[in-house]
Amino acid sequence: MTNILHVSCSPRGHDSESHRLSEQIIAFLLERDPMAIVIDRAIGGGAVPPVDKDYAISQESAEDISQSGSADLSNRLIQELENADYVVVGTPVHNFTVPSTLKAWIDHIARVRRTFDVTSDGKVGKLRDRPIFIAVSSGGRYSGERARQPDFLTPYLQAVFGMIGLHDLTFFSVQGTAFGGDAVAAARSKTDQALRAYFASKQPASHGLDLQATARMQD
Repeated sequence: MTNILHVSCSPRGHDSESHRLSEQIIAFLLERDPMAIVIDRAIGGGAVPPVDKDYAISQESAEDISQSGSADLSNRLIQELENADYVVVGTPVHNFTVPSTLKAWIDHIARVRRTFDVTSDGKVGKLRDRPIFIAVSSGGRYSGERARQPDFLTPYLQAVFGMIGLHDLTFFSVQGTAFGGDAVAAARSKTDQALRAYFASKQPASHGLDLQATARMQD
């Protein structure tokens, strides 16, 4: 059975543009594999708290010193990620990068000895690679000819997911949402076309979708 993990990060919940876009991606996945199970992990309202003291100390020690609190939550979040065949992350851009809610989730899943090891050659991921779709909404524009702000979100997510072994990232975005209804409609239309083109180019595999190809598709 195919599992799709949906991590929704906006404080606006279902009303957010990033949630709308992530739901579109999930709809394409379900169209190819109608029997897939979607696991919703809504974190936009602060459902994932910052890591606690014991968790932080354990990251600098030889072993985990606590299995309650942050460590217990971390175990559950990592298990969700490990069980997923596809991951869809819906996130806004906050101050040029990821929102604090997504950062808190990442702090729980990026865990030394559990999802990555530290070696003499650097950090080595321990997770099996799988397709990760990032659905981004942004009030400003951070890519393309009309970009007027820096983009720290994309390289950060590529680096931190890569650190734990996840390299197959595909980005879709709706940018310029602060410029009014016409700008949003135009951005949605362009991204909708990119979504249809992307999934039309992928052939279903016998076990579900065959999406093992890294891409970046931005508005």
